[in-house]
Amino acid sequence: MKFLRLTLAMILILSGCTNNAQKSKTIQFNNPLALQRADPHVWKAADGTYYFIATVPEYDRIEIRKSETINGIKEAEPVVVWRKHNEGPMGNHIWAPELHRIDGKWYIYFAAGSAEDKWAIRKYILSNPSEDPTKGEWTEEGEMVSKRNQFTLDATTFEHNGQRYMIWVDRASDKEVNTGLYIAKMTSPTTLDDKQVVISVPEYAWERIGHNVNEAPAVIIRNGKVFVTFSASATDANYAIGLLWADENADLLDPASWTKLPEPVFYTNEELKRFGPGHNSFTVAEDGKTDIMIYHARDYKEIDGEPLYDPNRHTRARVLKWTEDGMPDFGQDLGDNEMAEKEAKKQ
Repeated sequence: MKFLRLTLAMILILSGCTNNAQKSKTIQFNNPLALQRADPHVWKAADGTYYFIATVPEYDRIEIRKSETINGIKEAEPVVVWRKHNEGPMGNHIWAPELHRIDGKWYIYFAAGSAEDKWAIRKYILSNPSEDPTKGEWTEEGEMVSKRNQFTLDATTFEHNGQRYMIWVDRASDKEVNTGLYIAKMTSPTTLDDKQVVISVPEYAWERIGHNVNEAPAVIIRNGKVFVTFSASATDANYAIGLLWADENADLLDPASWTKLPEPVFYTNEELKRFGPGHNSFTVAEDGKTDIMIYHARDYKEIDGEPLYDPNRHTRARVLKWTEDGMPDFGQDLGDNEMAEKEAKKQ
């Protein structure tokens, strides 16, 4: 009987240790993951490898980092895969590259001005058939032409219900200077269907500080909804992330299918020294199930001159949680690692 009591006690102790160990295994990030890297995009390959791509402050090249872990991005060696042209299109303002694997081939969608006019911003495409995007040869596929094609950037792509879509940014009004979010079906990785509609324009005060802007769309499909985050206002401390969504079975090309929150979901928090967070992307943690938001922000508020030329937008990562009613919880009042700690305490 004494042996049985001791055995039961040992089981309880070991069980408590195991539970405590499980609770302590929260996801922690060594932020910032990448200094002076804005507009970050992370693609997790089928073998679990993470590929990181972002805007460099010189606006002159595209580079990729490869890592087995998200934290490993911090030490990963950047591989330059393309440089701007010396003249003509793709010669200036190389912005916001995104890396996607489509039908066994890698594609980079990015924005660029021309060498002679840096504000002649258009969308362009690179492709690479290599298994590893840091290797092999990248081919210029030319411009991703859309109908308005006036000041167009920040293209992202996703597949849903067997159809591939693209969401991108362009002028969205004939009455004022602004940018809005467009969506269209893709007829190939390099072409768009003729039907192209606007699903969001800067209508609320928080979207119209400094510039009237909706940009940087990122898609995550969960809980029966297609969620799109986007960034708004000038790229200083006023920059912030908003949210719109549609039912997963809705017509995504019908603007009426989309609902937009009137307030931002992630924005400057001076106590946390998080200023102007924005232009995010989504990936999944090494456990294969925890959603992660990758974004950029500065750690100070005051900027001298044009914010676009202040280089200190750093890439950061944080856990994205979900509310009981299936909506994303961005943790506005929590630090990057506090989000996971809060969730662990519930378990």
